[in-house]
Order: sequence, then C-alpha cells, then structure tokens
Amino acid sequence: MRQWPDDRVAFGGDYNPEQWPREVWADDLRLMEAAGVSFVTLGVFSWSWLEPSKGEYVFDWLDEVMDRLGEHGIAVDLATATATPPPWLSAAYPEILPVDREGRTLWPGSRQAWCPSSPVYRDLALALTDRMAERYHEHPALAMWHVSNEYACHNLPCYCDTCAEAFRRWLERRYATLDALNEAWGTAFWSQRYTDWADVLPPRITTTFGNPTHELDYHRFGSDTLLDFFLAEKEVIRRHSPDVPVTTNFMTLSGFRLLDYHDWAPHQDVVSTDHYVVDALPHPRAELSFHGDLTRGLAGGAPWMLMEHSTSAVNWQPVNPAKRPGDTLLDSLTHVARGADTLGFFQWRQSRAGSEKFHSALVPHAGEDSDRFREVCALGAVAGRLGEVVGSRVEAEVALLWDYEAEWAVAGPCMPSAALDYVTAAHTVHRLLRDRGVTCDVVHPDADLSGYRVVVVPTLYLVSDEAAASVAAAAEAGAHVVVTYFSGIADPDDHVRLGGYPGAFRELLGVRVEELFPLRVGETVALEGGGHGTVWSEDARTAGAEVLQSYADGPLAGRPAVTRRAVGPGAAWYLGTLPDDATLGRLLDRIVAEAGITPVAAVPTGVEVTRRRSATGSWLFVLNHTDDDCTLQVTGHDLVAGADVGPVTTVPARTAAVVREA
Repeated sequence: MRQWPDDRVAFGGDYNPEQWPREVWADDLRLMEAAGVSFVTLGVFSWSWLEPSKGEYVFDWLDEVMDRLGEHGIAVDLATATATPPPWLSAAYPEILPVDREGRTLWPGSRQAWCPSSPVYRDLALALTDRMAERYHEHPALAMWHVSNEYACHNLPCYCDTCAEAFRRWLERRYATLDALNEAWGTAFWSQRYTDWADVLPPRITTTFGNPTHELDYHRFGSDTLLDFFLAEKEVIRRHSPDVPVTTNFMTLSGFRLLDYHDWAPHQDVVSTDHYVVDALPHPRAELSFHGDLTRGLAGGAPWMLMEHSTSAVNWQPVNPAKRPGDTLLDSLTHVARGADTLGFFQWRQSRAGSEKFHSALVPHAGEDSDRFREVCALGAVAGRLGEVVGSRVEAEVALLWDYEAEWAVAGPCMPSAALDYVTAAHTVHRLLRDRGVTCDVVHPDADLSGYRVVVVPTLYLVSDEAAASVAAAAEAGAHVVVTYFSGIADPDDHVRLGGYPGAFRELLGVRVEELFPLRVGETVALEGGGHGTVWSEDARTAGAEVLQSYADGPLAGRPAVTRRAVGPGAAWYLGTLPDDATLGRLLDRIVAEAGITPVAAVPTGVEVTRRRSATGSWLFVLNHTDDDCTLQVTGHDLVAGADVGPVTTVPARTAAVVREA
C-alpha cells in the first residue's frame, strides 16, 4: 500500500485510460511526470470494462495500469466502479431503473441509471466491489478507496414501487407507530390520516400541493438510503483492505441539495468533494469560498480533499466560458486556502467522444503545446512547494450555521415566498465577511459554538430545541449572534412554533413578529437612516431589543427592521430583511468590531485572505482576484513565487501568494 502523498499538496485527477489505446498510456505517464501529478483516481466509470457480462471479470488492463502508475510513484485512489451500470445489467434487470415523480422510467444511455433502493443493483455492485477489494488490497500503488461517484447526482429522488416499499420500512423505523407518523405529518389536515402502512406512498405528482413533512421525510429517506449503500460497499472493502482509507466524493456546490452531508461526513476516512465554478451565479468566486468553508466544516475543521474541479470550461452549463489566464491557479488555491490538502481535477486527458468531450482537462485537446497545459504544469510545481502547509488548519472566529434539512424544508410546498432561497442570506453574509478578511467556519447547528466570537444564523427556518438553546448559550457566553429573517419558525417535523415568529429565537432576540411580508422579486423597501431591504420584511415588535433601523416606507413604515439585544457579555442581532450590500456591510463592520475580531490582513475588496496554522508555523494566503496589484504588510517566504518577501509585499493582479510568515 502506498501512503497518500503528504510531502506536497497532492495533485492529479480522474484518469480514464480505457478511453484511449494502449500506446497513449506511456505518453500519459510522461506528461504526468512533467505536470507533477502525484495521484490519480482510477476506475470510476469502468464497470462495463471490468465486468463485460454478469460474472465475467476482466482485470488485466487495470492490472497493467495500476502497475505502471506504481512504477512511476503515482498514488491511486481506486474507485469501486459502481457509479453507473453497464448496458447488460439494466437490460437483464430493467427493474433497477429509476422512476421520476410523474411515473416515467429513466432509461439507460447516460449515467447513474439505477434505483437507490434496488436490492438487485446493490447485490451486483457489492459483488464487483468484493472482487475489486480482494484483487487490489495489497497493490503497492493503492493509497485510497473511492466508493461509487457523486451519489445522487442524477438518480435521486426515485419514486418507483421499490422505493415506496423501502420508504415504508424507513418510516416504520423512524416512527414505530402510525399514530406517531400521523402526528409528525399533521395528517388531520385534508383528510390525510393513514390507517395502514401499505397506504403510504412516495410524494409523487398529485392534484395540488403535497404534505410538507411527507416531502421533508422523503428527502431524509433518500439521503439515508444512499448512505446505507455507501456503508455496505465500505464494509465489503474493509473485509479485504482494513488499513486503506475510504472516501466518496461529495458535491458541495450551489444547486446540489439532495444529501445531508452532515450525516455522511463522520463515515468518511477523509472528507472529499467535487466543486465547480457556477458561472451563472452573481458571485461565483465567493460561492467557491463559501463551499470550501462548508466542506471544512463537514470535515470538523480538518484538512479535506478537492477530488474534482476544472482547469477551464465545463460542459453542463447553458454557456461554458473558458477560464481567464490565472483562474486555474486562483481557483485551486482558493480551496487550499479553505483547508484542502489535495487538488484533483476532472479529468486527466480531455475526452475525444461522449457527453463530456468539451469539459476541460489537465491535458486539453490542444495537447501539451498549449498555454493551458503550461498553466497546469506551473500549478503542479506550486502544489509541490506547498507541502509544508499540509495538515495545518484554517483559523476562523465566525461560525455560520448550515443545515440541509432546513434547506429542504424552505424549498417545500406552500411557503410564504417561492422566491425565497435558503442560500441567499448565508452566501451574502459570508461574501461580505470574506471581503473584509474575516474567515467563517460553515458548520451544523449542532456543532460546538463555544470557541466563536460571532455566530451567524441565516434563514434557519427549521431548528431543534437543542440547537436553538446552543445558539442562546453562545450569546450568553459572550458571542455576538446574528439571526436573519425566517429563522426559528418550525420544529424538525416542520410544525410552526406558535406564539409569534421567530419562534425558537424569539426570547433570545427580544423580537416578536406577528406577520410575514415577503417582498416580490426585484422589490425593495427603504430603511430609515439609508439603504434598503431586499427579499423579505416582517411586522415586528421589540421586547427588550434596541431598534437599529426601521422600515421607512410601505405597509411596515416605522416597524423594526434591524435590532440588537444585549445578552450578558454578548449580543443578539436580528435582521428582518436582507439589507443591500453597503448597509449590511456597515452593520457587519460594527458586529465584528464589537466582537473583537481583527481581519486576517488589511487588503482591498476583491483580495481574499485566510490563514492556516499548525504547531510549526502559519501561512497567509493572499488571492488577488482583481485587475490591480495588491500591496500588504507581510514578511516571510512566498511558496507560490519561491522567494522571500516583506516587509511590504506586492501580489500582482490575478495571482496569489502563500506566505510562510516570519
């Protein structure tokens, strides 16, 4: 077994040699050496090559590739190849195919065409995993196991009869009795009361709005079902290969909301994720930083793996622009600045055919004589120089709470505004703090909050009593708690907390909201003292809180919009609307100052800074996303440039520095 590369930031990506004739393989190894590749993920979509017909296993080609990689000192993250079935499998067992909400079968011809609850698919996948683990557990190139790939990317939720049966079993385990189910789902409404477990179905398409808790539980069921599948494959691997780390690649990026990674993360030997720049977002690079912090939160603050990102364009957006020169370095170091110790890409060599042929790769269609490959080689050299950072942790004094169950519930039927998006407040506050050089840990509401000076609670619509008490305890211990609109409204069964909003946080905030006034798309409301609110407004009354800003017009003129309540040595702040960036930025400046937080470094907007620290030193990451040079006060050795710097250091436009601080 090869150890995972720890003398450098591991650098590599998905390798699919089966797409290419054997004569290309030797060239691959030559170019990998030139680029500084230290690992590859192998076999992700290889099932049809490894098992061309049921029970017929062909491993000679994979043996050869594994041997060649081992001879060149390249570590292998070996996939179980169970992400997508070969055509023979779905032809022989059509019952494995997933079914959409409208009852349509999703046919083969793409990927992930399998039902998450299918026992047939599970048995065949575990059989392949067993053969793989038995054959390769002692291979000298093997450094990690990679189970399946991007779970739920295309086949969840499934609404087939197999899932209906599995859902009923899941509900029986969760609730034990139909009385408990009926209470949790509020089935007294609309004559939905169940008297037989067999009558319960998935939330398929129906006449009008579905039951919100029914839909919320189906999200939970889907996440739990695939987690159980992952654990079954992991158990098979462990029988043969007990000492090799096991992971699967999450998808912590905007738009993917199907799995509760807080449940999944404790079962990973190392947390890994895929992340791509979503060009259509208003602030795509800020989103990149947010989800790096989220992945670190899933890892409990420990370093994590970036399993996939792109050197340039992807293939799945309506328009797929190429990255500007410098963006490959900046995007990669954004992840390292947020805690990644591995930089992986999809994929090694850009495909000639198939759906992803225009998805960029480490080796582009233009080949090695291209600016993109030269940029890749330069990044590989930087990754080699960053070895001393490996194992260090990111420093953060702000916790931002993030909960997938709250996200699912906010997206449920019949909410006050279909335009309300769970991510908006979280991304906005995180982006504005990032612009100010303040780093956030993005963590679950059940996380230990005792070490943070500021705790942000954005749109935490659904929250448990225990999590609400933890937030209040943080304020009482001296933290500044910032709660945004539409938080604390419902309990984990999605039942509204009565007595006035914001429910679970009403006493802490000293605010009681009688009625919600969501704003229409594009609508704003003026705030006294300047600025305007967006997205949301509320008819609030204070009960011990100081009013910082009120609404200046509209039906709520004179009502509180932003409040503050002293809580022991801490404070509880409430935003009943989402102020514009300038107004919210000034408020965050005050909160950060009152909390005693000092920015990582004094830099202009558009320059991103974080600090990683270990017992042996600290490293300042400076990512200049602007078109102007940036000057700051720091002395040390810049690992990107390979040169000593300071006491005044200039980071050129659209480049980065990682300074080992003196």
